[in-house]
Amino acid sequence: MHTTTRPADGAAITAAAARSDARAGTAIPAAGASSAPAMRPAADRFGLGVASITPFAADGSVDLPRLVAHARRCLDEGCTSVTLFGTTGEGASLGFRERARMLDGMVAAGFDMRAQVLGGVAASAIEDAAAQARHIYAAGGRGILLAPPFYFKGPDDEGLYAWFSRVIEASGDARGVILYHLPSLTCVPLSVDLIGRLKRAFPGVVVGVKDSGGVWDYTAALLEAHRDLHILVGDERLLARAVRHGGSGAINGFSNFCAARLAPMVERGEDIPGLGALVDLLLAHPVTPAIKALVAHVTGDDGYARATPPLVALPAAARATLAAAFDALPAPR
Repeated sequence: MHTTTRPADGAAITAAAARSDARAGTAIPAAGASSAPAMRPAADRFGLGVASITPFAADGSVDLPRLVAHARRCLDEGCTSVTLFGTTGEGASLGFRERARMLDGMVAAGFDMRAQVLGGVAASAIEDAAAQARHIYAAGGRGILLAPPFYFKGPDDEGLYAWFSRVIEASGDARGVILYHLPSLTCVPLSVDLIGRLKRAFPGVVVGVKDSGGVWDYTAALLEAHRDLHILVGDERLLARAVRHGGSGAINGFSNFCAARLAPMVERGEDIPGLGALVDLLLAHPVTPAIKALVAHVTGDDGYARATPPLVALPAAARATLAAAFDALPAPR
């Protein structure tokens, strides 16, 4: 799931005309080119990861029992990993104490942290970002979802390369670093060239990119230039197409409430009828509260709908509209 509205993606595979990504200058082959789309071997894929919501109690603290129950449900429904503290998890609104409680709660609940749990890093200061990363690693986490610094707008690739490098170097036992492209919120896009520099500087450490930009040309450029990385798509309208072209899976918001329905997309690259329309409808509302509303709907537990300031829960009418649209989706196969 991402936060920029755009037309829904078509279901058919069409050969793209030659074009260049304006940001990165990476050519995408025309129809008939030798590098035809090919699916990544299933054994080499990341799979379906949930960008987990963060449940809150009535007093505003993180609701650990609901968090644990929700993570277990997502894994039971087909997710291979849980990412805490991401955009859908309101990670930028969580302080270090609450992050620590969540990680400790997942450890105490018996999750396989090294295989199943990643954590988002959301900070502009190198020291703060590295501290968040170290705590995720110390808890045994599989890896981190590393967003760029988001306060200063328009930094060039040299500045971003230095920032990412210093954060990774200061993170201690860095592993499983997934770079986070989310320009609609950070206003700091990650160029294809920058990603290449970082994967070469940190081989085996930088392992993937989460692309939540919602622009197919950029996704296609990533798939062409960085097939050795896990290219993970956050926009469900592009997910099946990306898998057909070599994508490795997703870390996304819809997995919070319909992971089983998404299985054909990540396993076989099949589009799901009606899903694009639900994405469009959901994007008419604040995204995280809308996802939380649908989690509350499918679980029958309104406690999941709470958000933390500055976000607020959706009003009842909006929740009812989303619930009706969700219920109209075809049943999972």
